[in-house]
Amino acid sequence: MTPSDEILDIVDENDQVVGQAPRGEATARGLRHRCVFIEARDAEGRLFVHRRTAGKLVFPSHYDMFVGGVVGAGESYDEAALREAEEELGVSGLPRPEPLFKFLYESAAHSWWSYVYRVRCELPVSPQVEEVAWHTFLTDDELDARIDDWPWVPDGLAAYRRLRAHRAGGAGA
Repeated sequence: MTPSDEILDIVDENDQVVGQAPRGEATARGLRHRCVFIEARDAEGRLFVHRRTAGKLVFPSHYDMFVGGVVGAGESYDEAALREAEEELGVSGLPRPEPLFKFLYESAAHSWWSYVYRVRCELPVSPQVEEVAWHTFLTDDELDARIDDWPWVPDGLAAYRRLRAHRAGGAGA
């Protein structure tokens, strides 16, 4: 089975399941589904940042400050967050990611309910080569210095801005 064949729950504007579709169809038709974004920090508090592979279905070769992905049909956000974090970082035995907030991401081509998590990864990472073309850990200042220069995934950038507002105690989360 390819990633495009993975079955997703299709949800409405209230995040209620209204059907199911293969991932490729959901992407092609702009059907609203569910995703998780996990902020992964190392023992020094630095953030895992990576560039997606050129073969990714959505936002190929873009940079991302989150690991994560789609929530499979019948899977909970929490289950997907742990699965995606361990898969993309190439580790096992992570603590359960801590849920922070949920928001609806919408663009002209995409729509998904997005749950943002955080996790501490003190294990040596070995990212999935199918998902991650390049990676490093950056401090917040190092990341901020690259925000305007690197091509970021738009949904991750939206989640990052909301996360910063969330931490500042402001609206947006």
